[in-house]
Amino acid sequence: MAQQLGQASARVAVSAKLDAMVARRAKRKVVGIDVGGESKGFHGVALADGRYSSRLQTSSAPDLVRWCRKEIGAQVVAIDAPCRWRSGNNARTAERELLAQGIRCFLTPNRSVALRNASGFYGWMLRGAALFRAIEKAYPLFRLGQPQGSPCCFETFPHAVTWHLRGGNADASRKRSQRLALLGKHGVSVENLTNMDWIDAALCALTADQHAAGKRMRVYGDARTGCIVVPSA
Repeated sequence: MAQQLGQASARVAVSAKLDAMVARRAKRKVVGIDVGGESKGFHGVALADGRYSSRLQTSSAPDLVRWCRKEIGAQVVAIDAPCRWRSGNNARTAERELLAQGIRCFLTPNRSVALRNASGFYGWMLRGAALFRAIEKAYPLFRLGQPQGSPCCFETFPHAVTWHLRGGNADASRKRSQRLALLGKHGVSVENLTNMDWIDAALCALTADQHAAGKRMRVYGDARTGCIVVPSA
């Protein structure tokens, strides 16, 4: 057992050195962020030319933005949280389009509804909105028609990413195994992705990397209520 643990540790150390070398020489550097409530905070995963590079957990949106800019030098940042609130009574266009496609999702409320909610359910959305306000100063929010791969941030959604990359087959009861398999298939090392927060952050990073690499993307939504960007099947 001790020998097996030693071999596993050695493999992880070698993998980390290779990831560090790739990160230093990378042409594409991106970050994916999973947004949680106050206790979870933010989980960020960086990829360099499509390979795992590093990760960060923090409760501070400004610290996360500095990490993306200063330490990673990311071109594109993809975030699993609504980039805009609902306007009026109708659900956001992106969410209506996802549902019409058969992709289940949370419906974003008006900001006032989120603030009044006594259960704290929308706390993660409020934290996501704060992160977008902070990060858009360095990474403009994605807009339809902009040159692909240009510096930006955008909203993405791991369930929709899985749905597209698996040809319409995303099972919420098997999300851990399905998402880990997708990351492995695309060459992303999963040794450091020890819980769903890291896994989802890495899936967001994979989406950012595909965008930065000029791959074909699927965009749901509009400029007024925000776009959700996922890889195209």
